[in-house]
Amino acid sequence: MDAENNLIELIKSRKSIRNFIYEKISNDTIKEILECGRWAPSANNCQPWKVCVVVHPTVKRMLAELSNYGGIIDSAYVDFVIFLDIDKGSERVKDIQALGAFIQNILLAIESKGLGAVWIGEILKNKDQVNEIFKLPTEKFELMCVIAMGVIDEPMIEKNEKERNRNPLEDIIDFY
Repeated sequence: MDAENNLIELIKSRKSIRNFIYEKISNDTIKEILECGRWAPSANNCQPWKVCVVVHPTVKRMLAELSNYGGIIDSAYVDFVIFLDIDKGSERVKDIQALGAFIQNILLAIESKGLGAVWIGEILKNKDQVNEIFKLPTEKFELMCVIAMGVIDEPMIEKNEKERNRNPLEDIIDFY
């Protein structure tokens, strides 16, 4: 299979994984995944992102207590806490779009490594408390999400697997 088809299959196969087994993921793998995020496009190449990489159980527990998905945050080997670095930013809408591309690059890199992850946005309701955990001023750093990542608990995924559906392409496009 050629590189183009491999990329297309990778994009289509990526899904949110919420069940992990506790198994170490090397710092080199973590850095390689974040390196992929770093290559996301941003306005004027401003790269307005900051990531707090959380593996310490106490910090994970503190994050978990701020989310309805705390069990996922707690059970992941690593949590990427992703912020918009406002001072590096260019223009708010473009910066948020850049963060979306950054996050998607990370999710695709995780998929390519055979690992699982889920993008948690619900924690934004407690974004100020998240900033407090990392001692980041809210006027300079805005929480965008947490990505919980780990080794996939395959038996649990298979047990809970549902059919994945997408709206038909015809419902979302118009040619002019």
